[in-house]
Amino acid sequence: MGRRGWLVLLTAFSIGGLISSILVLYMWYVLGRAPPGCYAPSRILPGVTIDCVKVLSSPYAHVGPVPLDGLAAVWFAVNIGIVIAYFYAYRRRLLTTLFYWRLIGLAILPYLLYVEIVMLKALCLYCTIMHIFIIIDFILISLFIKRSNVLIKLK
Repeated sequence: MGRRGWLVLLTAFSIGGLISSILVLYMWYVLGRAPPGCYAPSRILPGVTIDCVKVLSSPYAHVGPVPLDGLAAVWFAVNIGIVIAYFYAYRRRLLTTLFYWRLIGLAILPYLLYVEIVMLKALCLYCTIMHIFIIIDFILISLFIKRSNVLIKLK
């Protein structure tokens, strides 16, 4: 795959995550209603349902006054910005930054999943989509680094 293909691939899932987070921000915080598909009464795990309202209205949905979906939107936007900057500047430091930025996103997921599955017993459909995109983003940057034979300095 050429550089252009990697550029598209490394930004595509972040764009999807950005769209998901903006949709939740707009529907929930601006219009005051849950996005489509946010409630499924059947259990997907023992005792766990899809219930965005329960997740978004929980005390865990914010860091201070900032909604987690707002932080997710910023994370995905910065992710896209770093990818574009790397592909136009070809600086190894940007690639290292992108790797660690995506690692931070991946590192936060266990806590978010614990809150949703164990504490709230509810999953937000759009949060789950964002979680999947974060995992895919990390896998893609790892594959890109491996295929590019670029060494990431661990400090």
